[in-house]
Amino acid sequence: MDNEFNHGIIIQPYSYMSNEKFLRVVDGEELDRMAARFRLLGEPMRLKILQAVCKRPRTVNDIVAATGSTQANVSKHLALLTTGGILTRKKDGQCVYYAMKNQLAVKLCELVRAQLAR
Repeated sequence: MDNEFNHGIIIQPYSYMSNEKFLRVVDGEELDRMAARFRLLGEPMRLKILQAVCKRPRTVNDIVAATGSTQANVSKHLALLTTGGILTRKKDGQCVYYAMKNQLAVKLCELVRAQLAR
């Protein structure tokens, strides 16, 4: 497997860890987006929120009750998760429902949890 040399650091293509047929080096912009996604998931309250909404859409009040946090704190984190593309937001009359945009973040959390359990 070929390595790319970039700024004095040998970079392995991330796809070498998967079953993908095509190998490529992830560019700086894509690495920045990946790091931003990991930063979003690096806050325990946000992980609690994901736990609350991973099975079905929930209202802010439902999420506040599930996390044991304040409405202001939950709303702040919901805004970040929504803007970051992890959650969706749907208004239905007076209620706003939050749901997983896709299950990738949940799957990532499951993988990390399984690794920690070893």
